[in-house]
Amino acid sequence: MTVAIIQFGGSNCDQDVLHVLQDVVGLDARLVWYKEDDLSGFEGVVIPGGFSYGDYLRAGAIAARTPIMESVKRLAAEGKPVLGICNGFQILTESGLLAGALTTNMYPKFKCQSTHLRVESTETPFTSSFRKGEVVRIPIAHREGNFYANEATLAQMEHDDLVVFRYVDAKGRVTDEANPNGSQENIAGIVSTTRNVLGMMPHPERASEDILGSKDGLKVFLSMADHITGSA
Repeated sequence: MTVAIIQFGGSNCDQDVLHVLQDVVGLDARLVWYKEDDLSGFEGVVIPGGFSYGDYLRAGAIAARTPIMESVKRLAAEGKPVLGICNGFQILTESGLLAGALTTNMYPKFKCQSTHLRVESTETPFTSSFRKGEVVRIPIAHREGNFYANEATLAQMEHDDLVVFRYVDAKGRVTDEANPNGSQENIAGIVSTTRNVLGMMPHPERASEDILGSKDGLKVFLSMADHITGSA
């Protein structure tokens, strides 16, 4: 039961994810360079954060068009869990595995800060360890995290329960002040219609141990591990 962590030129959170999966969660994981095009034998994929190709053109645009993403699409089509974090979320939208797009923050600067999220759905391979409505604290670090989709897409996402995480204040209230980047409907994370592909801008690997100040993000990886090993 091995998870692939995809490395692109500019990935910088790959080792953090590897540490959490292997040393904290106890799941077998391997770093996979983007030039490899065969993910046979892997039971899940994580596309970590960073600045693939220096965010040239658009964040995630070049990485989404590399051969390894065709293998990621095949694994997703087989129902295996695919998690995209920050730049990974951007890559998933650029590749068409997730709806919408990530654009420049409303205030066009890089933002690195702690955020509160409300868990909107636990019916995914990544959120089964949470309680619906639970408020967690997980940091962000991005310049292009402003989620956009047209009104029809947003309405369909709400109807189909595809919004998984939403930016809120410490009391779980959706407010403009709690929205760090201007994302529509305060959206911080979404899943595909098949529910096995999750993209989220906050970094759960940076909130997976007490020494980091929060373990709230660990549940994302524990849920994924439970799903892969069949114990969920």
